[in-house]
Amino acid sequence: MSGEKNNATEGSEHAEATKGSGFQQSEGQAHPGSEGLADTLAGVGATGEDPAVGEPAGEGQPDPADVIIALNEENTELKNKAMSLLADMENLRRRTEREVKDARQYAIANFARDMLSVSDNLTRALDAIPAEARAAADETLKTLLEGVQLTDRDLQQLLNKNGVQRLEPEGEKFDPNFHQAMFEVPNPQVANGTVIQVVQAGYKIGDRVLRPAMVGVAKGGPKVAPQPASSEAPENAGPGATVDKSV
Repeated sequence: MSGEKNNATEGSEHAEATKGSGFQQSEGQAHPGSEGLADTLAGVGATGEDPAVGEPAGEGQPDPADVIIALNEENTELKNKAMSLLADMENLRRRTEREVKDARQYAIANFARDMLSVSDNLTRALDAIPAEARAAADETLKTLLEGVQLTDRDLQQLLNKNGVQRLEPEGEKFDPNFHQAMFEVPNPQVANGTVIQVVQAGYKIGDRVLRPAMVGVAKGGPKVAPQPASSEAPENAGPGATVDKSV
């Protein structure tokens, strides 16, 4: 009986000893992975770097100032392209308007040039009859002359309506752009280069010449007097500005 009690006592003491040693071991043993987590947190707090990435926190992100500068440059480039495109379109519009206007204005240029010979023939027919013959003409001839005059007048009105103008430059200064000099007439009473006779009338359409006027130009007349030089020196004239340099 006493032996069984001793055995039971020894068994309970052994169990308590085993239980106590197991409890102490579990308290002294660290949780798996706890040391690595602590090292990781300690490294991030000390250096500000993420060990998993291997780069400083925030590095790799674009600088906001650089982004603004890049956007402004891109905006300026696009604006310049848009302005250039608008300028090209405006030039195209103006050029198209000018071409359309010229096409409308000068479309009949060739036809009008051909009709000039008709007007010349009518003028020659009227000029071929002297004033005495017209005064002594019978009713039939007078009616014929009136018909030719009306035809020539209507033709001139139609040409003028379509932008064709007759050039009668007698008494005007000779202009090589609209006049063709056929001969020169010595006349000291008329300024040199003045048209004193029109052999054949000229015509123009808009700013273009259909046919230059054939004219006679005066020669040997007085020249245009040069404007006298002012004897007063300019306000900001330097030394020697009033010296006579004609000697």
